Amino acid sequence: MPNPIATISMRSGAHIRIELRPDQAPNTVASFISLASAGLFDDYPISRIVPGYVVDASYTAFGRNACKYLIANESRCSGFPNTLRVEPGVIAMGGYPQGIAGGEFFFPLDYFEKLDGHYPAFGVILEGMEEVRRWTGVPLRPVPGAPEGVEINEPVTPIYIDRVRVETFESAFPPPVKLQAVLPENLSLIH
Repeated sequence: MPNPIATISMRSGAHIRIELRPDQAPNTVASFISLASAGLFDDYPISRIVPGYVVDASYTAFGRNACKYLIANESRCSGFPNTLRVEPGVIAMGGYPQGIAGGEFFFPLDYFEKLDGHYPAFGVILEGMEEVRRWTGVPLRPVPGAPEGVEINEPVTPIYIDRVRVETFESAFPPPVKLQAVLPENLSLIH
């Protein structure tokens, strides 16, 4: 069976197609598919853009309680055989001091050793990387109250995800295995 294909449809009409890689991070892929299937990424503005570094779809668990959970870190630093480098052209899962988020996906804009091997890369962008790069050129404003040492900029004019759909080619993906840790109300990014 082919790998699942995620399509992130933007309100602007642009699309980002991603081949998800369950061979690299199976529970991370299951978590992404679960949240996408429930529509929990839909109708949400891109929340953090740091030109030359990363684009985070959200850093507040999409503002939805159903997204506020942690999963095991399926990256090399945790002993997981994930060989996808966290670099431009992949999608990776972000995290907090408490652990890896269940749905806080991000797009790296360059290679950084502090990201590679520390966050699970779980898919490869097939189409739409030019759209992700375009976002780094829009007017941005800093978000007040960011944790010390973390740069958070949001677009002056919001860039909305319209919807995220995943074609699984009739393969079944189990619900994600969630960790027992509970995320605090005031989430603080670490990457």
